[in-house]
Amino acid sequence: MKQPKYKIVAVGGGHGLGRVLSALSEHGELVTGVVTTTDNGGSTGRIRACQGGIAWGDTRNCINQLITEPSIGSMIFEYRFKGNGELDGHNLGNLMLTALDNLSIRPLEAINLIRDMLKVSTHIVPMSEHPADLAAQTSTGEVIAGETDVDELPEPPARLMLEPVVPATKEAVMAIQEADLVVLGPGSFLTSVMPPLLLPEINRALKQTQAKVIFIRNLGKEHGPAGQMSLKTMLNWCERSMGGRGIDLVLGPDIDEELGDEHQQVVADLASANHQWRHDRDKLSQSIEQILLTC
Repeated sequence: MKQPKYKIVAVGGGHGLGRVLSALSEHGELVTGVVTTTDNGGSTGRIRACQGGIAWGDTRNCINQLITEPSIGSMIFEYRFKGNGELDGHNLGNLMLTALDNLSIRPLEAINLIRDMLKVSTHIVPMSEHPADLAAQTSTGEVIAGETDVDELPEPPARLMLEPVVPATKEAVMAIQEADLVVLGPGSFLTSVMPPLLLPEINRALKQTQAKVIFIRNLGKEHGPAGQMSLKTMLNWCERSMGGRGIDLVLGPDIDEELGDEHQQVVADLASANHQWRHDRDKLSQSIEQILLTC
């Protein structure tokens, strides 16, 4: 008997999204990662400062975690320069994506070229192909621009926004519309999970999709302003950014009593044996597979 084939979309950035995509890698082309593109720190930020364009760091991180066959190509893609010159700290994968972006018509084409080279079947789609920065309005009305500055706020912002407002990638919107399951998190809540939800087209697609939407909790407390936010507040932010659509299920290491009966909670041991704050790929895969059975 054939197993049903589910279309899955995972939304976020960096290590968290990469971990989810890795856990779902057996589903191959049925999985799409919608990746945050607002980072302005590190190698990515330096490239954006002199070349412009979208942030490549989170995309590169996701691809790295999906590489199953080590090769010369994957070693080159993951290489980080060291030394005292201008290349110090730059990741070659970021530079390759930037170069391919300059040579191609769309950033998505650059990503697909790298996916083909490294034999990655999972779809990786930037939330937008137009450069934008994350911005936050504080409780006093001050607007702080730039992801790194948002992460350094002494308290959670009153709201987040994108500057400028840019269109979502059409493939990301279509993937959400056709999905059976949408996964939000884990990862840095304000700077990885939230930015794609700020795009009007993704907001509408999430509001209208027939997919089950789940939120995967972090296993440890975040640093920065998001660490001061309760789980209930985070879920409210997500739901507000999905046009009021509710989150169907919350997956985490324990029951959050503050949620009460507002959200269905599934408890699972998701921690890696080596790092209690990091999700184990196999455990995450098993938990998501069980959720898929209810779709």
